[in-house]
Amino acid sequence: MNKKYELSLLILRVVLGLTFLLHGIAKFQMGLGNVAGWFESIGILGFLGYVVAVIELLGGIALILGVGTRIVSALIGIVLVGAIFTAKLSVGFVGAEAAGYELDVALLAMAVVLVISGSQLFSLDNKLFGSDKDKVSA
Repeated sequence: MNKKYELSLLILRVVLGLTFLLHGIAKFQMGLGNVAGWFESIGILGFLGYVVAVIELLGGIALILGVGTRIVSALIGIVLVGAIFTAKLSVGFVGAEAAGYELDVALLAMAVVLVISGSQLFSLDNKLFGSDKDKVSA
């Protein structure tokens, strides 16, 4: 794979991972019971708050390290689609009084790119399993 392309994927992977790691940490700091309560207040099953918090925290770490990039990116994509359609859509793309879903769409695009392409540069998967593990055949 082209080095510039692989470097671009590394940047996407680390930025997406860091973003979700920080969101996961924030959910744990506010208390998972509070997160579950907020989920219930907007009509979502409360236990999904726990699931989302774990996906964000562990998924963020996994992306930064380059472990299971495609699978983790798919899970994060599902979380983002859920956030857009349950919490953000009514506010609008940009939002007037609260943040809209523009950031969620950008992060979703990053996750989709990583699902499609993976990311090998400086990945733990590459070190453990070799450079062909995460490649897509044309």
